Amino acid sequence: MKIRKLSRAFVTAITLGVVLLGVSAYAAVTLILAVGTIPNSQLVDGNATVTVRTLTLRPGEVGAWHYHPGYAFNVVKSGNLTVEEGCGGEETLTPGQGFEEVDGHVHRAKNLSATEDVVVYNTFIVPQGRPTTVNIVNNEQRCGPPSDVNECKDDGWVKFNQPRSFNDQGDCVQYVRHRPRIVLTVPEDPDR
Repeated sequence: MKIRKLSRAFVTAITLGVVLLGVSAYAAVTLILAVGTIPNSQLVDGNATVTVRTLTLRPGEVGAWHYHPGYAFNVVKSGNLTVEEGCGGEETLTPGQGFEEVDGHVHRAKNLSATEDVVVYNTFIVPQGRPTTVNIVNNEQRCGPPSDVNECKDDGWVKFNQPRSFNDQGDCVQYVRHRPRIVLTVPEDPDR
């Protein structure tokens, strides 16, 4: 009798596992096209890893809340991609449109279509040894980080909780002013 109960529990566990595997089979599909390194990259102020991939979102699929510990440059190949911001708001991008995601900015991708896949080309440039993407623990919606001191004003500092919460406007402003970031200047073309 005890063996039969164990068998039912085992069969139930296996069945649940198969169902969960079936569900995850519909998750976003990534295909790595190339990976390379850049010694002394100006974008990350050190050695960088460049990863080029395609991302396919199935109809109705919503990705996890995440950020990139570097830069992501993207082009929508097909379908309509909706990018939801961690601090609120979203933007829908169509084939041929490009967009960038900057270091630490929380967001997620969505395919709101009922019938069409979304395919996006991604190029990641991250500090060597870092992943291209960091998912937020428990898929929790997070807001941040602030990128401009004006976002800290008029109680704007209260909404931020990524990478941390702020004590007051001054704390938020200090974070923005001292946050490491690389800004590349483009020299003037002397022939123009």
